[in-house]
Amino acid sequence: MTATQDFLHIARERGFIHQVTDAEGLAASGRVSAYVGFDCTADSLHVGHLLSIMLLRLLQRTGNRPVALMGGGTTKIGDPSFRDDARPLLDDAQIEANQAGIRKSFDSFLDFGPEAGIMLDNAEWLDELRYIPFLREVGRHFSVNRMLTMDSVRLRLDRDQPLSFLEFNYMLLQSYDFLELHRRLGVTLQMGGSDQWGNIIMGADLVRRMAGAEAFGLTTPLLTTASGTKMGKTAGGAVWLNPDRLAPYGYWQFWRNAEDADVGRFLGLFTELPMEEIRRLGALQGSEVNEAKKILATEATALLHGRDAAAAAAETARRAFEQGEAADTLPSHATALPAAVVDILAEAKLVASKSEARRLIKQNGVRLNDAPVGDEAAQVTLTDLHDGAAKLSLGRKRHLLVRPLG
Repeated sequence: MTATQDFLHIARERGFIHQVTDAEGLAASGRVSAYVGFDCTADSLHVGHLLSIMLLRLLQRTGNRPVALMGGGTTKIGDPSFRDDARPLLDDAQIEANQAGIRKSFDSFLDFGPEAGIMLDNAEWLDELRYIPFLREVGRHFSVNRMLTMDSVRLRLDRDQPLSFLEFNYMLLQSYDFLELHRRLGVTLQMGGSDQWGNIIMGADLVRRMAGAEAFGLTTPLLTTASGTKMGKTAGGAVWLNPDRLAPYGYWQFWRNAEDADVGRFLGLFTELPMEEIRRLGALQGSEVNEAKKILATEATALLHGRDAAAAAAETARRAFEQGEAADTLPSHATALPAAVVDILAEAKLVASKSEARRLIKQNGVRLNDAPVGDEAAQVTLTDLHDGAAKLSLGRKRHLLVRPLG
């Protein structure tokens, strides 16, 4: 079995593949170099990006070469895919700062080096393009009629939302990225989410037209939870990968709070446990599924933050909810999440006023899931829940279980 065949076999088995342009042709490629693009719209990637990152990691583990492409150039345009409005235009300093943060998101997942993975910034070539030569050499290969049928454009127009000429150019630049990476590194495969299918096939077509080479596209499924929520989104916002945006414990809690029906699927995509074990864990029912959720949380956290941080997060959760008072003996308070800690304490009458709550926080007298709350503006979010509740504590004897409203 070739490196590419091995990659495709495991990717299918674990649930990564939604569409492939030419699966047989790709499988016959031998060792492949493949890329995924990441625009620099924030200073960290989030769980919504994790599927593509894990796919690049699998590509490397099967002996192929992953390329992580930073969108320093395309971020200046903004991807219009499945949006009703244009993305805010960022200046060069913001893009550079975001790119520095995003690089950290990859440290735990990919090995970079001359014979390993590669990270590039498309500003390297996009910033140097001359407009008229680009239109003559590249633009002539694109049909406006075809571009208007692509979901990233058509859905915006169908909703009568404006699409700027700037955004309309995005798919040309993304396609040119594929061509440039093919010329520089021999990249023959672009991967991404299912919303990128149109852009990906146009890029593969450009490589064939201008380089006379075979090029392929592969997309991952649009990932939603069993209840239909977009993966990686909570009431508290995005679930960030960088620890300065979300601590390892919060990341662990996010996975621990997965819906029962999602556990088997998430174990296949976001851990590296053997499929035999994943099938066993995914078949657990009733209260036993909680053990599978803890394994999911620990394995996913270990990949990002390291085994020690994952074990510490699991132990913090165990102390918070498996020691001391039984959960059903503690008072509880239901509220819409996210909610400010000071508001919850005041509403639940654990303090006489919000001022008292702030004073206690300053004195390190308030803990959330046994971790000190050091910020007066701290919130309880869905990622803090364990078995449907988060524990707020004042001192050693006053506790409150916070549950989501409804």
